[in-house]
Amino acid sequence: MKTPRNINASDLIRALRILGYERVRQDGSHIRLTTTVGGTHHVTVPNHRPLKTGTLLGGVLKPVAAHHKLTVEELLAQLDL
Repeated sequence: MKTPRNINASDLIRALRILGYERVRQDGSHIRLTTTVGGTHHVTVPNHRPLKTGTLLGGVLKPVAAHHKLTVEELLAQLDL
């Protein structure tokens, strides 16, 4: 599965709610999300439109997939992105 293009931060944050991520704070244009599913995990999402592919993949999707013991492809399918 290819990395999705043209994803906004708001769409990604909405999708991550499926995995229990909740918005805990915002510092400038960066939004901090936290989940307690499978242990505490924090991820920071830049509030950009659209998110750059490298930022989306390396900064958000890979760490989230690793925390939930999924591949990036499985994560994208679960989030319906």
